[in-house]
Amino acid sequence: MKPGHETQPENVYFYLAPLEGITTFIYRNIYREMFGGMDKYFTPFIAPTSSHNFKSRAKRDILPENNKGTPLVPQILTNHAEDFLYTADRLREYGYKEVNLNLGCPSGTVVSKGRGAGFLAYPEELDRFLDAVYARSGMALSIKTRLGKEKPEEFLEIIRIYNKYPVHELTIHPRVQKDFYKNNPNWDIFERALEVSKNPVCYNGDINTYEDYERFRERFPAVNRIMIGRGIITDPGLVRRIQTGKKLSDTECLTFMQKLCEAYHDIMPGEPTLYKMKEIWSYMCKRYPDGMKLWKKIKKAGNLSEYKNIMLSFCQKERIVLQ
Repeated sequence: MKPGHETQPENVYFYLAPLEGITTFIYRNIYREMFGGMDKYFTPFIAPTSSHNFKSRAKRDILPENNKGTPLVPQILTNHAEDFLYTADRLREYGYKEVNLNLGCPSGTVVSKGRGAGFLAYPEELDRFLDAVYARSGMALSIKTRLGKEKPEEFLEIIRIYNKYPVHELTIHPRVQKDFYKNNPNWDIFERALEVSKNPVCYNGDINTYEDYERFRERFPAVNRIMIGRGIITDPGLVRRIQTGKKLSDTECLTFMQKLCEAYHDIMPGEPTLYKMKEIWSYMCKRYPDGMKLWKKIKKAGNLSEYKNIMLSFCQKERIVLQ
């Protein structure tokens, strides 16, 4: 029987994927307070600097006092082994026991420097990199990867490289870099990866609704680690629904957004908070029948007061009382 097709496991572990600029410690903390259900949270990537000092935003995001009680895994973006090892050592000093290597980011600016999914185009260099970091790091090292840069078949060589090392967890997003987030995840290649991987595999990609989860489970009932990103931003109650059957209510959703707005405003008042709220609403509007109308109003908001008035009008129209 093929891997991924055995009896469904008793426990399925859920991870919150890192989304740059969105899944900050503020988002993670309020999400965990209201919904819980995540077994791990991954930080947006940390890109080592030439001085080896954390940028202020990255440092604030990984400080233990900002992540109390959160099972957090910092993610590192680099193609230089020495930078990775130095950053991992610094993170270990903060108490972290696992770090994650980003080999999945499809951004053009990242890929042009041979990092993220761009590193997959250089398998020999990637092999040397992994040899260096697994030989010298004393931490658990996990990897988040795409299938390749141009063609899904590239992954058949890439996974042979991964199999040479004790990867703590291999999270596979079954698209290539040039797909970005278009086209469907390639489940056929993912299935072949399950067959040959010597390391524990986690799935990531287009689990945006309860129905998406059911379809995935039907085909891969034995895969017990699932990472969700955009699906959670769109529907923060998705994992809870999967686990308990309880759907996200409009009251919960808008209370969540109000708490986020207040928390962001406490550390970066004004326009930066407005930008954050617009970024999250660009995903969340999809859960409402007239969501695009609401999104157009939010997108046009010129300041935080206008945004709050739009939210107040929406709540009054829909008769929503915030918690």
